[in-house]
Amino acid sequence: MNASPALPSKIPVLIAGGGPVGLCLAALLAQHRVAHLVLEADASWCEGSRAICMSRRSQEILGWVGADRPLTAKGLPWVGGRSYYRDTEVLHFEMPSEPAERFAPMVNIQQYYIEQYAHAAALRAGGADVRWSTRVRAVRPQMSGVDVDFQTEDGVTHRVHADWLVACDGGRSTVREQLGLQLEGMQYEGRYVIVDIEQDTRREVERLAWFDPPSNPGSTILMHRQPDNVWRIDYQVADHEDPMEAVKPENVLPRVQAHLDMIGETAPWKPLWISIYNAKCLTLPSYRNGRVLFAGDAAHLVPIFGVRGLNSGLDDAGNLAWKLALVQQGHASDALLDSYSSERVLATRENIAFGAKSTEFMAPPHHGFALMREAALRLALVAHGVRSLINPRQTSPVEYVDSPLNQPDHGAAFAGGARAGIPAPEARLHTLQGLGHLTTLFGSGFVALYFSNNPHLPASLRQVAEASPSGAAALRLVRVSAQGAADAGTVVDELGQAWQRYDAMEGTLYLIRPDGYVMARWREAASTPADIDRALTRALKDLRP
Repeated sequence: MNASPALPSKIPVLIAGGGPVGLCLAALLAQHRVAHLVLEADASWCEGSRAICMSRRSQEILGWVGADRPLTAKGLPWVGGRSYYRDTEVLHFEMPSEPAERFAPMVNIQQYYIEQYAHAAALRAGGADVRWSTRVRAVRPQMSGVDVDFQTEDGVTHRVHADWLVACDGGRSTVREQLGLQLEGMQYEGRYVIVDIEQDTRREVERLAWFDPPSNPGSTILMHRQPDNVWRIDYQVADHEDPMEAVKPENVLPRVQAHLDMIGETAPWKPLWISIYNAKCLTLPSYRNGRVLFAGDAAHLVPIFGVRGLNSGLDDAGNLAWKLALVQQGHASDALLDSYSSERVLATRENIAFGAKSTEFMAPPHHGFALMREAALRLALVAHGVRSLINPRQTSPVEYVDSPLNQPDHGAAFAGGARAGIPAPEARLHTLQGLGHLTTLFGSGFVALYFSNNPHLPASLRQVAEASPSGAAALRLVRVSAQGAADAGTVVDELGQAWQRYDAMEGTLYLIRPDGYVMARWREAASTPADIDRALTRALKDLRP
């Protein structure tokens, strides 16, 4: 095994935490050619399934670094979900599926695979330096950056000066503690035991939930199929139960066996991992503290119900990477990083609001909520209209309302389409490489989508794209045609999906951010080159703290 390179004394970006968010951020920064160092206290990727449900948006973000292919090959796409009150089904939903989509709406896969794939992507990009078994010990903010003391596996303490420190070191963040920052919000008392077991099954890949099941009366149980014949089982423990006792195998395994017996899963099984969890709705009020930035669980803790934890953390990484690259490379003022904080705090507060509602149904915080839940479940047995209340709404991308990067619509009004602050819609189309998807254009620099059937691009538009810098600040001009043949600068929307979803007319132009969010749109592209330049200048140079 090759020896690790010497530890640097200075680094542009230091990432504290080599979990899925830290490693995804590392891969994205490597794509942008930003030198960085990752410090992770554990010896390798995590143990146990931990976060398991990957949203379409998360798959897209991982696709920016080429980590989507192993994920989709290994992961198990949901087909839907079922909920039961005692032993009677009270909810059945199917996941929305459309052949034109690039990714499944939700995929089950263990967190350690996500870490493995993100790490491999960072290595492929040539910029990954991950130091395992290395703990952050002290954080000292400076005017020009941050001094960080850390201890390696051999017990030796080192110091590195980073221009920027990104804390991705989890719910018990050492960086957050060192800076004396506190998460704000509330924590629920209800606890769930989390168990991974290995057992062969032929069931569909569905989110399964039981309320007050005969196998464990008074409890709530969740089950998800995962790759490698692994079941992930979460079950609620009573308030009076000692958490230390609740995770002992002699107490866990009989409950698991009782439930497997109840649902008719009779194949031999064995336990793989046991842990315990309680829901938290907590966030820092700001994800920027001078030269220190926070992402993932170091920035926010949201309930598992609705699978918003890891998915929101990966969205943090996707939002932050290009902004940090632009600032570090001198293309943007550091005020751009304030937009990272404001956008992602907004997203967290929305995730917390939905997560809290789901938590209060899945694990009622007091007797009043328990009574309301029982009433809803009993009513769902006979009234189908009530059943939607039982479904914990799964995560979806957040609109960045009032983001300082959003530009007002220009020209004639849009009747629909995607306004600024919304993720750019997907569409199936033909590219020079063959049948593909519109979202494959995103994840690197800015993209200008020019809707036109005229193969001759306006000279002024070409000049704007040609004058743009390289790297994360680059602007790529792509013509979206409804006919003809694809080429290096043209994609063909034969199905009409893109033109419809962007409410496009001849000459419509959209400006898309590197993270795939709409930044601005114009009806008449021929008259917008100066507007494009002003929009980019405002975002990169003229933002104010």
